[in-house]
Amino acid sequence: MASGEKKPARARAVLTDISSRAWEHPADRGALVALRKLKGFDVLLKTMSGVFRERAWRLTLLGSAVRVDERQFARLHRLLAEVGRSLDVSDLPELYVQADPALGAVTVGMDRPIIVLSSGLVHHLDDDELRFVIGHELGHAVSGHAVYRTLLVRLLGLGGLLYAIPGGAIGIRMITVGLLEWSRKAELSADRAGLLASQDPTAALRTHMKLASGGTLDELDVTSFLSQGAEYDEGGDVRESLIKLSLLQQQSHPFAVVRATELRRWIDSGAYTAILGGDYPRRADDDTASVSDAAQEAAASYTAAFERTQDTLGRLVHDLAGWVGTASSWLNDRIRRANEGA
Repeated sequence: MASGEKKPARARAVLTDISSRAWEHPADRGALVALRKLKGFDVLLKTMSGVFRERAWRLTLLGSAVRVDERQFARLHRLLAEVGRSLDVSDLPELYVQADPALGAVTVGMDRPIIVLSSGLVHHLDDDELRFVIGHELGHAVSGHAVYRTLLVRLLGLGGLLYAIPGGAIGIRMITVGLLEWSRKAELSADRAGLLASQDPTAALRTHMKLASGGTLDELDVTSFLSQGAEYDEGGDVRESLIKLSLLQQQSHPFAVVRATELRRWIDSGAYTAILGGDYPRRADDDTASVSDAAQEAAASYTAAFERTQDTLGRLVHDLAGWVGTASSWLNDRIRRANEGA
């Protein structure tokens, strides 16, 4: 079936009242739950941003791109409605198509999010793949990634005074690295939202393969593609591990092959199937979400990642953590016995 040709409608589960916490990666969710407790800051930031920057974005798109509606890119308009229905989102963002041969998509704005798809993406992806991408971007909008990421960047701007303090530049660098790490985890969250919206794991994998290859699948093989992700995880010696860390420090998005591997791992964990079966957190309970529980889940996810990794540096860090924990337990036990003896 050619790209752009409408396929027969397939029934998808409607995830009524689903909370964004259902698809957020634990490391992403831990930060978002805490930031959502800061009542008022997000409203102020939305207001400040909406005065000039967001209006400028929208005016630029109105003047240079194509706004999707019932008459323009009607196929995309239908797909956005389907994605919104699956994720139970009634207030949908505006959707634009921008002339750009590269395969890309972005969600901008905080007060009124706007989704922008490149023309290259629309040209190369079929309906099922576009549904995954639009769901990915809608996941960003619903999670409020733009709001809270901008909030932290603005707060970080207040830390410019740290440069006047000895060692302050190092602190700024550490915070920046942390923000980029959060951004990468937010992309994994959005991939999960895209899968829940499209409910087609095969289409999600095809999308990542097209993003990595520039739009072609004719000469790609699923098994070989996924084996790349496994090889990346396995890594090699310490030098390769350090190179990976250096490369990631500059990336706001995980690599496409890694994203495919992470999404497949999430599916295999059973979480995806459980959510489709109705086992997911509800929006009605968002205000009562525990910050400490979210933090513990984030820590557990990093622990699991270290235990799973096969690269040399990952094993070393994991082993060192185990040794430190064992030494700490031994020392605490000695101190306890000494106190009891006294």
